[in-house]
Amino acid sequence: MENVGIVICNFNKQDYVLGCIASVLDQTYTDYKIYVVDNASTDDSVKLISEKYGDKVTLLVNSENLGGSGGFDRGMREAMAAGHPYIWCLDNDVLVDENALKALVEYAEAHPEAGMFGSKVYNMDDPDTIQQYGVMVNMDDFSTTAKHVNEIEAGENPEIEFCNSCATCSLMARREVIEKIGVMPEDNFIYWDDIEWGYKCHLAGYDIVSIQASQVLHQQGANKEIVNTFPTYYAWRNWIHFFNRYLKDEELDKWADTILHSVFMEVYSGLFRDEHARARAVMAAYDDALHGVRGKARDGIIGPIDKNNKMQSLTEKVKTICIEENGYPIRAERYRNKILSFNPNVEFTTDPTKPYDVCFSLVDSVFYVEDFSLKKFYVDIDEDIISNEDDILMIINFNYSERAFTFSQKPMFLQLVRELRAKLGITN
Repeated sequence: MENVGIVICNFNKQDYVLGCIASVLDQTYTDYKIYVVDNASTDDSVKLISEKYGDKVTLLVNSENLGGSGGFDRGMREAMAAGHPYIWCLDNDVLVDENALKALVEYAEAHPEAGMFGSKVYNMDDPDTIQQYGVMVNMDDFSTTAKHVNEIEAGENPEIEFCNSCATCSLMARREVIEKIGVMPEDNFIYWDDIEWGYKCHLAGYDIVSIQASQVLHQQGANKEIVNTFPTYYAWRNWIHFFNRYLKDEELDKWADTILHSVFMEVYSGLFRDEHARARAVMAAYDDALHGVRGKARDGIIGPIDKNNKMQSLTEKVKTICIEENGYPIRAERYRNKILSFNPNVEFTTDPTKPYDVCFSLVDSVFYVEDFSLKKFYVDIDEDIISNEDDILMIINFNYSERAFTFSQKPMFLQLVRELRAKLGITN
């Protein structure tokens, strides 16, 4: 029996998955078996994998898309049934260094106290940039932190990073750990499944480590809406679910304040920008998390995004634009490039004393602006813009609206969370 069962989950990424398999086959450590799980791809993934690697991989084809969680879980169950002592999970859009698996196995064999082992992940489009090197779950502020994210590789990171979660773009787990804590929580469908799985390993008393000598390139698909609200719904629902489940009872009141503020900000900001689909997706995620709705989203939840064209409408016919950077030079450059895409002849200045047609003043959040003169337009990181009297009315009503939302929602939130925790048998 091979020492390592390698599980690659694929959905509609025929070019990436072929490259991933090729890089695995180049490993210096060869005591492994490859399982590729295809999530009902509609491209030629299955055909191409079969033709090129049919004799080198075990191909498992799902009849429907089970999400990353369900896809990995099917492969892990197959590998567990085969008896491999270690299971290595890989996203389809990674390329692994030839020594990546060797480094994971050598550390695992020498450190029985560790249960999960992650690679150091670099950005495929910018290989000198670290994408992440282990993940920490911050129970105090209800967030996660990817270690060394977006750092330029300088050879100064520790050989081993202890953490309490690793991304499944490259994550190996001991068989005994999986037997104890189960496979990834497939009812997440996608997002937060690796976080929760790692945290369960952490709670079971095992070390979780990321290993410098195990390196991979990852073509990260960031959680940004491009076509529809798919990422928004699952990221929000599973974030709320995670902390609903793993916090202690005495932390729930603070959690309620935090999540209600976050939900309100997203919904109010979405309405401010006329991005109604995003606001609906966040509220659906919030409601489903409170009522224990898991798995694949119901019909009607995921929808096309609304285009925010406000900046274009304000700038596409002007000749000179002043941008007051106010300490946000990177964001200012992004806005300049965006404006040039639909007004290529515009001129820019950063000096408000010189003539201009429109002036944008960059702020952290427009909802805390107190200048309503409309002599300049305030814009924040989410591209919320104050440009007319209707915008001013929403800003004026912001604080009262948030207090009303929190006042009306908090008792219900706490009641539903406690009911949900009771159903799950959580007593801490």
